[in-house]
Amino acid sequence: MSRIAATGPLLTGGALALALIAAGCLSSSSSVTPTRLPYPATATTNAVDTYHGTSVPDPYRWLEDENAPGTAAWVTAENAVTFAFLESLPGREPLRKRLTELYQYDRYGVPSHYGSRYFYTRNRGLENQATLLTTASLDAEPTVLLDPNQLAADGTVALKSYVPNDDGTRVVCALSVAGSDWEEWRVRDVATGQDTGDVLQWVKFSACAWTRDGRGFYYSRYDAPPESAKLSRVNEFQKLYFHRLGTPQSEDALVYERKDHPKWGFAGETTEDGRYLVISVSEGTDTRNRVFYQDLATPGAAVVELLNDFDASYNFIGNDGPVFYFQTDLDAPRSRILAVDVTRPARSAWQERVPQSDATLSTARYVGGRFVAVYLRNAYSEVKFFATDGAYQKTLELPGIGTVGGFTGRQDATETFFSYTSFNTPSRIQRYDFASGATTVWKQPQISFRPEDYETRQVWYASKDGTRVPMFITGRRDLAPGRPHPSLLYAYGGFNISITPSFSPANLLWMELGGWYCVPNLRGGGEFGEEWHQAGTKLRKQNVFDDFIGAAEWLIAGRYTTSRQLAISGGSNGGLLVGAAMTQRPELFGAALPAVGVMDMLRFHHFTIGWAWVSDYGSSANVEEFRALYAYSPYHNLKPGSCYPATLVTTGDHDDRVVPAHSFKFAARLQAVQSCRNPVLIRIETRAGHGAGKPTTKIIEESSDRIAFIAHELGVPGH
Repeated sequence: MSRIAATGPLLTGGALALALIAAGCLSSSSSVTPTRLPYPATATTNAVDTYHGTSVPDPYRWLEDENAPGTAAWVTAENAVTFAFLESLPGREPLRKRLTELYQYDRYGVPSHYGSRYFYTRNRGLENQATLLTTASLDAEPTVLLDPNQLAADGTVALKSYVPNDDGTRVVCALSVAGSDWEEWRVRDVATGQDTGDVLQWVKFSACAWTRDGRGFYYSRYDAPPESAKLSRVNEFQKLYFHRLGTPQSEDALVYERKDHPKWGFAGETTEDGRYLVISVSEGTDTRNRVFYQDLATPGAAVVELLNDFDASYNFIGNDGPVFYFQTDLDAPRSRILAVDVTRPARSAWQERVPQSDATLSTARYVGGRFVAVYLRNAYSEVKFFATDGAYQKTLELPGIGTVGGFTGRQDATETFFSYTSFNTPSRIQRYDFASGATTVWKQPQISFRPEDYETRQVWYASKDGTRVPMFITGRRDLAPGRPHPSLLYAYGGFNISITPSFSPANLLWMELGGWYCVPNLRGGGEFGEEWHQAGTKLRKQNVFDDFIGAAEWLIAGRYTTSRQLAISGGSNGGLLVGAAMTQRPELFGAALPAVGVMDMLRFHHFTIGWAWVSDYGSSANVEEFRALYAYSPYHNLKPGSCYPATLVTTGDHDDRVVPAHSFKFAARLQAVQSCRNPVLIRIETRAGHGAGKPTTKIIEESSDRIAFIAHELGVPGH
């Protein structure tokens, strides 16, 4: 932001305001929006709930009914105000055009090898959805196996996942419509490129496990909900089935269910030797799980409850006969690898193969005759190889501060593939040869910017209680602390999810404007293991918000930015983070971008899969947890007469993960209590869900709108 020089001793009126903005001295209570926007008149009701003797009004409860005509009319009216505002921004169209240019590069998925064929996805840049490709040789021109772009004119049918059988002759394709978590599974014949006619419905949160003979697969599904409630009804009583190819879904064999545990979920996986079906039993998003198995060599064998104490996470990574290998945080908050012989399952017989280290073991694979262990060291990737007896072999050389993923393959594979990305490096796909130990680049995208013009630094700051928290700061090399610049602070902080370096064209666009992109690794995430995660849950959730606020204060104190130049962003649990931060410290931020956020912390468990989050959030049914939730719930902590930062709420009308009512109610209440002229807008995308499967066109439109909004509100020149 350029300085404004005064030619005389005093500045008055608008000139004074401009000077203060340029100097970063205006508080977030000031806005570049000259008048209050014509928000729709949103009706209120007298709905009141009583929690443990406390009466809690919920005046916008009626917006929870997604099928009501009044809700539809409200959505239309709010979008009209929002898009009128966004269309008036001078920088909007140039930003959309530039973001479109930045998206024009080939994006590849990590290849997998089945039988004699490779499978991978590719998006040529501006295609709405990635295409599934197959080839017998990585050097040959691939064949298109499934192009979702041909399934819907608006690009809203997405290939969520695909799983080939062992010999690579058939592939299960999971399709999603309009961003919903509900999936329809179809089976495609690789030789003909046509569907086999097998169609499975009402699948959600399911793994796919082929039998070794390729005649069928295991999967999990729910009972069909009423059509009118399919996007909001609570998801319970998941069941594990076996589908035999060529038969209707109605004839699928029920393998396992627990009528006594409606919240148990099941993920089936067949061992590579075809001998066992391994069943991971989860309870919502709790990191702890159970592990059962069935011996497939014995028809009708009972399901054996192998690990049933629900005392830690156990991630099955492979087997050698009856010896099962698990990545676990049992007595190891940063995780280790254990061997459990199912013929001698007593804990006294368990063997540690790879012990816990000072880095966090995020992923472990059994591929190429060894364990490939992907660690997080200070929130970026480190890769080590170990023999199955635990002997250290080597550390894989990586280009720098970044994130890797992949390393799939058979236990006897001769090669594996992985991706590498960073804040200024689009995902490149690399091949590792186990025999030679050589790493080669298979696909490296070409994009219209110079990565060397940008750099990432990692800093550490003290949170409110003194806890040291790391933060990545990325920007142009010609920027330096000491002269404040517009900044975007993004974080998540929950559910043991690690936020690591990754490339985004939208973030690059922001940095091209001269902005800092800042990512702190808050408690509640998984960057430093289970203890770090638990430190940001339930009665300790305020630690997450304190960590985020501490990052903002550190950036301001270090003159990276000012409150007036600082925007905050987050989605889902990160949307809750933004909502809590802006209601607790509204003066600290110039703009806020809460996306698909959990905003009503007292009722989240009443919709779809919301009950699963109780392991992180707690529940309003518990008196102590209610008090903690009520103290920070964004919807309930909006105060009349307050001046909140300029806010653009975003959500999708088909979001059945965090139902849009959270965003609807928060935006309506925020508009009602806002005491200053800072705009409060809600952008409601149609035929879109929580985020996964969103078409490229919608991503570009929404991202450019978000950047145009904060550029305008933070006073970026020309916007």
